Amino acid sequence: MMFDLPNHATLYAALVVRDLSFDGRAFIAVKTTGIFCRFGCPARRPNPENCHFYASVAECLEAGYRPCKRCHPLRPAAEADPAVQSLLSALEASPGRRWSEGDIIARGYDPSTIRRAFKRHYGLTFLEMARLSRLRFAAKALGNGQRVIDAQLDAGFASPAAFRAAFARLLGAAPGSFKANALLRADWLTTPLGDLIAVSDQHALHLLEFADRKALPKELQKLRMAVKGNIGFGRFAATDQVEAELKAFFNGENMDFKTPLALNGTPFTRQVWQALRQIPAGETRSYSSLAASIGKPAATRAVARANGANQIAILIPCHRVIGADGSLTGYGGGLWRKQKLIELEARFKNLPA
Repeated sequence: MMFDLPNHATLYAALVVRDLSFDGRAFIAVKTTGIFCRFGCPARRPNPENCHFYASVAECLEAGYRPCKRCHPLRPAAEADPAVQSLLSALEASPGRRWSEGDIIARGYDPSTIRRAFKRHYGLTFLEMARLSRLRFAAKALGNGQRVIDAQLDAGFASPAAFRAAFARLLGAAPGSFKANALLRADWLTTPLGDLIAVSDQHALHLLEFADRKALPKELQKLRMAVKGNIGFGRFAATDQVEAELKAFFNGENMDFKTPLALNGTPFTRQVWQALRQIPAGETRSYSSLAASIGKPAATRAVARANGANQIAILIPCHRVIGADGSLTGYGGGLWRKQKLIELEARFKNLPA
């Protein structure tokens, strides 16, 4: 059962001493690993700035975190209920499956009993847990020309309103607003740092952002307005190309990004973005040094705004800009990703960007 959580400092202090009075009443989610744990987890304690605290398993899952394989935050309920344990194991074995009440019945369980058990232990039902990973498959179905109602049902959403709401939270618009055979097309790319949304036309890549970036809905809305709503799901050659280049990058093979880019910004912002691409891999710059490099040393704040306006992650390496004191500064994809990208690029330090 959820309760009002204490403040961050109190919870972190309890985590440090592994205060088991919070076990099952609060959960720790770690930004740098993307996992969530019980308070008694034996793993090394994360730094406080990397911690989020949630009152339920449901909140952790809905925020995009996966359960820890050391402390198994789902296991206490599973161990107490063989039916819960069986279904969780089945879900882990087939995470992309579209589960239904019929599947639950076929396994010899009463759907109402299972619904109450999962709701009691996790704050969401088994079917809701399974559906959290299926929304992006609905987008792919829409990109292939499938009707909205069919994509909704394939994604496991019985309610059109719930499907539209979930879709809008992620992409900033209802599914029906995305067109078939559109000028701009959006698709998912899977990477070791999380899913990316790529938007391209027949000639260039317009957007490449982490799917959990808070600014993504507004960025997509801006693109829709620019093309008068002519945006849909699917991909052009630029998306295929950047997917292959990102795979080579994360595999440590090369970072030879040649995907054509559509730089949708003012002349000044485009100048800043081009300067970002001139920073050698494995190196970083401060905002002030970046401003000086374009001949505008007094424009540090404007350079910072242009850096934040970048909507093509990794290829336009805004993650290479750090604070004047050497500390990591804000990054829309999360500071943990920024740190990881800098570390990954260190492998290519002596190679041309």
